[in-house]
Amino acid sequence: MNTESFGPLQKLMQDPEIEEVWINSPNRIFVARRGMSELTNLTLTFDEVRNLVERLLMWGGRRLDLSHPFVDARLPDGSRLHVAIPEITAQYWAVNIRKHLIRGKSLNELAELDVMSSEVCLFLIKCVDAGLNILVSGSTQAGKTTVLNALVSAVPLTSRVITIEEVFELRPKLPDCVALQTKPANLQGEGEIPLRRLIKEALRMRPSQIVVGEIREAESLDLLIALNSGLPGMATIHANSAKDAISKLQTLPLLAGENISHKFIAPVVAAAIDLVVHLSIAPDGVRRITEVAHVTGRIELDRVEIEMLYKFSLIPTPNYLKGLADPFNIFKMQDLPSTTSAKK
Repeated sequence: MNTESFGPLQKLMQDPEIEEVWINSPNRIFVARRGMSELTNLTLTFDEVRNLVERLLMWGGRRLDLSHPFVDARLPDGSRLHVAIPEITAQYWAVNIRKHLIRGKSLNELAELDVMSSEVCLFLIKCVDAGLNILVSGSTQAGKTTVLNALVSAVPLTSRVITIEEVFELRPKLPDCVALQTKPANLQGEGEIPLRRLIKEALRMRPSQIVVGEIREAESLDLLIALNSGLPGMATIHANSAKDAISKLQTLPLLAGENISHKFIAPVVAAAIDLVVHLSIAPDGVRRITEVAHVTGRIELDRVEIEMLYKFSLIPTPNYLKGLADPFNIFKMQDLPSTTSAKK
């Protein structure tokens, strides 16, 4: 698929500064440029919007109708398409196309873009090399998938990585990587393959690292169980801070069933997760890692304890403040072998 497949949106999709395009109605088309939304002067007809969506969905094999009024699909150029139609929406089709402009960057390249400092970058490379379990948190559009992709690309080249996503977005630069994607039910309501099923199947594929694009519901329990079996892994989660990410991870597994209790989940989370990397997007659109926290493994009043290692602060000058402990001493990484093979 080339940009001409986007029809009337072609110029917007070709603009390197535009990160996302969305259509609220045929005459209300917006873009995100450097993290800030703008109303364009482009207007379409209803038929043009519908024809555009149908053309884009032809490649992804996803369908959109009254019984399935939502669709989430990856386009051949790596963009992600989401569409909602009436009666879910009030009147018009709501279309989002997210471009992921800085996808495919390594951790070092992200550091050069000021997503993190060089010290945080080196620390994360060593954490990945050591096989630590990493949770990437942040708000929508904060850059979680971009950072996760860079982290996965930093694993040792001898690793076999299995990625699990609702829609293909991750493209780690690894020689041995298998990507799995969920499958919606057919017209008869059969054939659905959810994230929970994919996580279980991935464990039978001899992984040395398992990566879940995003955990939202009960699949969090399956991931935690997998990580507690000695298998390194990573995932992303929506949260407002590193602390909130761990609290949410303690809550989501409760959706798996009434027999899952908070007291059972707390020690599982404390043992499974080693590091939380939190991203934020500033009002001016700048995306940055703002917190790196260590999960100590201790529990107090059924709450998993975390220790801040790095925290970004604007006062007195933009810089990363360190916690009480030296991150490199915590993980004893000064004695680890060279990680040059992981820097791509």
